[in-house]
Amino acid sequence: MAQRYVRVQSQTGQLHYGLLRPDRSVQVLDAPPWLQGQPTETELLPGGYDLLAPCAPSKVVAVGKNYPDHAAEMGTATPTEPLLFIKPSTAVTAAGAPVYYPTQASQVDYEGELAVVIGDRCAHVPPEEARAKIWGYTIANDITARDLQKRDGQWTRAKGFDTFCPLGPWIVRELSPGARLQTFLNNQETPVQSASVDEMTYSPDYLVAYISGIMTLLPGDVILTGTPAGVGPLSVGDQVRVAIEGIGTLDNSITLRA
Repeated sequence: MAQRYVRVQSQTGQLHYGLLRPDRSVQVLDAPPWLQGQPTETELLPGGYDLLAPCAPSKVVAVGKNYPDHAAEMGTATPTEPLLFIKPSTAVTAAGAPVYYPTQASQVDYEGELAVVIGDRCAHVPPEEARAKIWGYTIANDITARDLQKRDGQWTRAKGFDTFCPLGPWIVRELSPGARLQTFLNNQETPVQSASVDEMTYSPDYLVAYISGIMTLLPGDVILTGTPAGVGPLSVGDQVRVAIEGIGTLDNSITLRA
């Protein structure tokens, strides 16, 4: 099993990065792993911590319509260059955490995605050096208020609500180029989304180089690489699961804020 890097909060309220062991205990690191964090003698036992989003990015840069079949289902052609938008860091939430259905919206959609975690400062990175800047991979759900996206004509509000960027449950260092991404609703066996990540138009390496020519990417920042066809609406009470081979599953529930 690939090493799984997590971010957790202990029962005393301390935040830690660590390595998740097969028995679900966590070996604590002395710094984020992309900042050369090393294992310590501290161990958190199962039940002694809460799993958080696996990183705390300064920004989440997302890519729209990066799978041709999704561009087609949205009624558009594949963009001739990456279509970028930003989700605020405050949208990030953890695996298992609730996604809050905003009162302003009438259609909230799931969008299962592969997420890339940046390991080094990136500014104007040449394409041939981009892969070395990717520290690892995790799973994301680019939750979108579709009605607001159409109404506003730009995507900040529709994509930016608190809890609209579930990430996790952990980060792995390597991923098969042909890993399959699937999204499931309410524990059904048939996925509503299913694609190989190598079907995306612009690869993670390309995206790192392209985005770094626009804005500096910092260690721990996240790139959402786009969603395949099959996006659709969520209702309060729904359970949504995004699974990527070689990483695991990201599970969240849809609820109203109390």
